[in-house]
Amino acid sequence: MFSLALAVPFLLAGLQATAVSAIPSISAVGSKFFYENGTQFFIKGIAYQLTPSDPLVDTAQCKRDIARMAELGTNAIRVYHVDPNADHKGCMTALADAGIHLFVDLDTFTTQIEQTEPHWNETQFDRFKEVLDEFQKYKNTAGVFVGNEVLTTADGSAAAPYVLAAARDVKAYRDQKGYREIPVGYSAADIADLRPMLQNYMACSSNASERLDFYSLNAYEWCGESTYTGSGYSELQKNATDYPIPIFFSETGCMTPKPRLFEDQSAIFGEHMVDTWSGSMIYEWIEETNDYGLISYGASVDPATATGTNIEDGFTRQGTPTPVSPDFNNLKSQWATLHPTGVALSAYKKSLSSASLKCPESTSGGWAIDASSPLPTLGQTHGKGSSGATATSKNSEASSTESSATASSTKGSANAIAASSPVTERLLAGSLVLSGLVGVVAFWL
Repeated sequence: MFSLALAVPFLLAGLQATAVSAIPSISAVGSKFFYENGTQFFIKGIAYQLTPSDPLVDTAQCKRDIARMAELGTNAIRVYHVDPNADHKGCMTALADAGIHLFVDLDTFTTQIEQTEPHWNETQFDRFKEVLDEFQKYKNTAGVFVGNEVLTTADGSAAAPYVLAAARDVKAYRDQKGYREIPVGYSAADIADLRPMLQNYMACSSNASERLDFYSLNAYEWCGESTYTGSGYSELQKNATDYPIPIFFSETGCMTPKPRLFEDQSAIFGEHMVDTWSGSMIYEWIEETNDYGLISYGASVDPATATGTNIEDGFTRQGTPTPVSPDFNNLKSQWATLHPTGVALSAYKKSLSSASLKCPESTSGGWAIDASSPLPTLGQTHGKGSSGATATSKNSEASSTESSATASSTKGSANAIAASSPVTERLLAGSLVLSGLVGVVAFWL
C-alpha cells in the first residue's frame, strides 16, 4: 500500500501534463469548422514543408519557426509529406502550445491517386492508414487530405470517384478504429473547366460516408492590386454559396507582380466571403526557387557543391527564420486587422438545413462522371475508354509515377514541394487508463 501511495503523485502528474498541453480539437459541422467550445474556427494557415521528407521531426527548429508563425497570427499549418514512423511529439506539442492546428496530406509520391490511370488499392490505403494512425494521436490534427491536385486538366474527371473512394475508406477506417472524427478532405487545383462540378460532386451524396468532410482549393487568382470582382473571387463565392461542407483556400498568395500584398485576405475574411469560406492557407513558408517563401534561412547555394546536412535542393532548411521583406510584414498586417467571429455552434445547429446539394450531370466533352454510379471499390483501376465511375478490377499496385504537373499557371514552380518533391493508442484511452489506476489507488488507500 505504501508503494501505491508513492505512485499517486506520479499518476496525477501524468494526467496534469496531458491537461497542460491540451488544445481544443476541431470538428466539421455542416459547412463550418468549430472548436470544442462551440466557437467557429477560421483558418489563418501556412503551407509548411520546410524539408521535403518531414518538417515535423526537428523539435528545436519547429519551436524557432513557431515563434515566427505566432508573430504572423498563424493558427494552422499544412504539411504535404511526413514519415509516419518518425517521432512527431515534440513538434506537435510545440504547435499545440502555440494554438496551431495541423492539416496533413496522407499520400506520398508512390501512393497518390493518379489522374492518368486512376486507381485505389491496398498499397495506397495502407500508407494512408499509417499516417492517420500517427497523427490521430494529437488533438491539434484538424484535418487530413486524401489528395492534392489529383485532377489538373479538363478531361481528368475520371479520377474524381477514386479520390472520393479513398475518402470513404479512410473515414470508415477512422470510425472502425474508434478515432476522433478528424475531418477528411481534398485539396483541388483551380481548374475553371472543372468548376463547380468537381466541387459539387465531392459533397453531393445523400450518404454521408460517401462525401468529403471538407473541400479546399489551391487558387492564385487574386494578383497584385485587384478586386473581389476583378480577381474572379466573386465567381468562386457564387459557386460556393450554400455549399454543405466546409470550404477554404488550401493554397493562395499570387506572387506576380511583386511584392505580395495578400489583399485577398480581406475578402476571404470579410463581408463578401466570411459566411461561406473557412479561411485560407498561404503558400508557402520557406523561400525557394519559386520565390513564394515568407521565411529564409540564408542565400541559396549550388546543390552540386553544398556540403551542409541542413541544405537540400540548394536551400538551407535549418537555423534562424528570417522574414522575407516585405511579404512577411504584408501578410502580418493583413491578418492583424481580420478577426471574424462567425456563429456559435448552438445557434448554427438550429439553422442547419436538411436540403442536399444537387449532383452535377455528366456532359459530352466535359464533366464525364455519372454521380449515380457506385464509387470504385478497393483494388479497382479505371478502365481505359470507360466513362463515369465505371472501373475494372485489376488489384493493381500503386504507381511510382510522380504527381502530374500543376495546372495553376500563375503558381509557376510552386509545387516543387507541394506536389512534385522528394509517414497506438488514443490519448483518450491513455487518460482513461490513468484515471482507472488513480481510482484503484484511491480505493486501496
